[in-house]
Amino acid sequence: MGLEQAIFRRSELLLGNEVMDTIAQKRVILFGVGGVGSWCAEGLIRSGIRHLTIVDFDRVDVTNVNRQLMATSQTVGQVKVEALKERLLSINPEAEITALQQIFTAETAESFNLGSYDYIIDAIDSLKDKALLILMACQTQAKFFSSMGAALKLDPTRIKTAEFWKVQGDPLARALRNRFKRDKQFPQRKFQCVYSDELVEPQGEGKGSLVHITAIFGFMLAGLVLQDAVKKAE
Repeated sequence: MGLEQAIFRRSELLLGNEVMDTIAQKRVILFGVGGVGSWCAEGLIRSGIRHLTIVDFDRVDVTNVNRQLMATSQTVGQVKVEALKERLLSINPEAEITALQQIFTAETAESFNLGSYDYIIDAIDSLKDKALLILMACQTQAKFFSSMGAALKLDPTRIKTAEFWKVQGDPLARALRNRFKRDKQFPQRKFQCVYSDELVEPQGEGKGSLVHITAIFGFMLAGLVLQDAVKKAE
């Protein structure tokens, strides 16, 4: 038994060989590898995704250590996508990880060739860039999933999924909907979001966040991809 086959033996016992082969063939691009995206990437690779592109411009900061997968006292200062790529390849050395230290903006959007992926995942913080990614992803044939705000949350039982226009109690979703209405530009199709309707008052300046919340957001995004891939393989 080869290494990769051994790694995914327990997954294969649940899903079957044909489904695992289907999952391994899927191409995924993930925008943003912070508190949500980094855990999503981990979930995808541990679930058998072999072709993953990760996109983020930032470097690891010491303030990331409380919630981001690849952020440790040893990786502070490293390029986030490179530190995460190293981690992911330590899980499955045969995975094909493309690490892009870039930002998704109006100027760079076309360079990502979104139409070449089976799944597009949004874990971007910037409202403007997030709105653009939503609009462009919904113009492709790829399945698209998006994370709403994971900051200012404490209760993991309040995390759920819903279609974008049905998300309630999330300020980021509300801001995005207002932006689409203002610009009279709307996503061309429906898509699922991970969100929480909880809002905790911050104890200091800024928006704090905790790892058990951001990780659940990320794992739920990975789970949505896996669930869809399994459904399509049946």
